Amino acid sequence: MKRGTSRDIRTANRYEVLRQIIAASPTSRQELAAATGLSLATVATLVGELLDLRMITEVGFEDSAGGRPRGLVAVNASGGALIGVDIAETYVHVELFDLALNVLARAEEHMRPGESRPERVVAHVTAAVGSVVAQAGVEAARVLGVGVSVPGQVDRDTGVAEYAPNWDWHDVPLLDLLSEHIAYPLHLDNPLRASAVAELWFGAARGHGDAVVVNLGTGVGAGLVLGGGLHRGVSNSAGEWGHTTLVLDGRLCRCGNHGCVETYVGALGIMQNLRELSPRSPLLHPGDQTATIDALAAGVAAGDPVAVKVVRDTARYLGAGIAVLVNVLNPEVVVLSSWVAAQLGEPLLDEVCEAVARHALRRPLAANRIVLSPIPTDPVCLGAATFALEGALQTVGQRRAAGARGRTAPSA
Repeated sequence: MKRGTSRDIRTANRYEVLRQIIAASPTSRQELAAATGLSLATVATLVGELLDLRMITEVGFEDSAGGRPRGLVAVNASGGALIGVDIAETYVHVELFDLALNVLARAEEHMRPGESRPERVVAHVTAAVGSVVAQAGVEAARVLGVGVSVPGQVDRDTGVAEYAPNWDWHDVPLLDLLSEHIAYPLHLDNPLRASAVAELWFGAARGHGDAVVVNLGTGVGAGLVLGGGLHRGVSNSAGEWGHTTLVLDGRLCRCGNHGCVETYVGALGIMQNLRELSPRSPLLHPGDQTATIDALAAGVAAGDPVAVKVVRDTARYLGAGIAVLVNVLNPEVVVLSSWVAAQLGEPLLDEVCEAVARHALRRPLAANRIVLSPIPTDPVCLGAATFALEGALQTVGQRRAAGARGRTAPSA
């Protein structure tokens, strides 16, 4: 057995028990055992550890059929704070949460074109993190960690942003750069994983074993929930669906290939769809993705024929791409997430559903539904905060293991 495997399993079990408590407070140990598949004895031990850490609290009893009353536990919302950071191509959004993952403070920094140099991104993140801590009035000792989501491929273990094609980043030591300004524990991943976890905990993927969360922003990708858990792939690169080929010899993508999904359904791709249809359209705001998507959404609502056609054409491309995901992965639900999906909303969803129905196989299509993300806050910030929580529990486990070794070590 690989060294550390048992500790990793214990950390994962502790994390899963706390996740269930956050999702269903108050709850009993018996209900936790049923929800997690762990033995009652294991759950009781893990609940005891979480009580010792003051992450949860006892909240009374409930009657059981013919037996002793069952003790109930609930998350201790004031037992700590978590910070989620959503770094995107056009903004840095930061939210501070209590342990029940309620939002206590928000801050946003706008990223202007040309501000993608690592030092500028770090400055924006530092300012926004400082802002939410100040707004919430949280003591530094209560902040358990900061989860940071950055577009592209990342190495979670080293904190390196290995490749972000939209910024031409290669092997940027992002967490090292951030740690020079932010004293809290830092944990790195990307928005595909963050949004998938957010939907799994609180959104449309909750209660489903297999789901796909399609992120539609400047970049495009798919967060994967398979077998009830987050699927990362062997190198934490799963979900780069936005860089699969949709059109042979199509538009040049920033990754260097041609015809990628992202070049037709990402924000810049949608702008190109509009530009090709109506080059002089007042809906087009060159250099401003957000303003253009906002104008398209307003135009569709007003019945503007150009806006309606652009959204319909975009949905045709998106639907063809999602049909591949439906056929290959056979998910129960596909969730449209991130800011482009939120802005274009139901009109985009309706057209996408029709397009998927034209391209997907009948059997996996019948088992699938496509929905907009129901999460009212930033899903990426929420998911990033859960990575900070996972890291905090792992650190606790390492400290406990080190303490146990110290107690059992022979005296000199």
